[in-house]
Amino acid sequence: MSETFGHRMQSVDPSPLITVAMPIYNAGRHLRMAVLSIVKQTIEDWELLIIDDGSTDGSLECIQDIKDPRIRVIRDDLNKGLAARLNEAIELARGQFFARMDQDDISYPERFARQVAMLDNDSNLDLVGVRSIAISQEDQVVGIFPYAINHSSICAKPWNGFYLAHPTWMGRIEWFRRHRYATPSSYMCEDMELLLRSFSLSRFGAVPEVLFAYRLRDEFAVRKVVKTRWTVVKLQVKYFLLKRQFIYLISAIAAFVIKVTLDFFNVVLQTIHAPIFLKYRGAVDTSIEVKWRGVLKNVTSGFPNL
Repeated sequence: MSETFGHRMQSVDPSPLITVAMPIYNAGRHLRMAVLSIVKQTIEDWELLIIDDGSTDGSLECIQDIKDPRIRVIRDDLNKGLAARLNEAIELARGQFFARMDQDDISYPERFARQVAMLDNDSNLDLVGVRSIAISQEDQVVGIFPYAINHSSICAKPWNGFYLAHPTWMGRIEWFRRHRYATPSSYMCEDMELLLRSFSLSRFGAVPEVLFAYRLRDEFAVRKVVKTRWTVVKLQVKYFLLKRQFIYLISAIAAFVIKVTLDFFNVVLQTIHAPIFLKYRGAVDTSIEVKWRGVLKNVTSGFPNL
């Protein structure tokens, strides 16, 4: 595995406050904005681990001019999968806190500052997320995700998932090293499996402020969605059987049937070009739209390639 560092314009802290993990695979044009949203955080004490999982699209070339010594680009030309790469990042991390970041999303400038403050103010917290808007491939706000703030509400319905969006996570590095990601990983469900396995032994929370933009694909890929749901329900059934939580088991199966039914209903709606039913749809407050436009301008300012 080779490692390429950003241009060393200054000395690099060997023990930064935050390690940011960004595994990438054929990230495309949105990688640049994702990286710049980290560079422009109000907290400057971080390192960013960009771990390439055998990309073939040359997307790393679009960030070569971002000369920041806190960025570490790691590549070995292999395709190991997301869970394996996240575990590598956990091993390489030098920070006190470990944060997730996806290759095409955008973190608001205050995201890390708010999460660090929350973790510092409550030593019992292991993992903290933030509220998120949903954006299109063209940076338009298309909705806002449901959320929960405290551990009990986040984990109130484990048979139906957890309101703690994985790319918004920040937690103590000790928590990640204690639980790690399961390998080989479950299809598109690495984070769900980790939460399901750890929630009864942990404490989660979320910042009650929109500080993240989660990018969505333009089309509803029903096969991918149904395969993911099937993987999730298999994980849930296995876990709830092990814990002898039969009510949760039945609820998980019922939730799966309802969600898959809605998925196929969405296929029909998409075929006739009608609005589809998604959990993030709905009116977005004007102030949220305005703030997003400010964040977008901040991320793109001074970088003409965007």
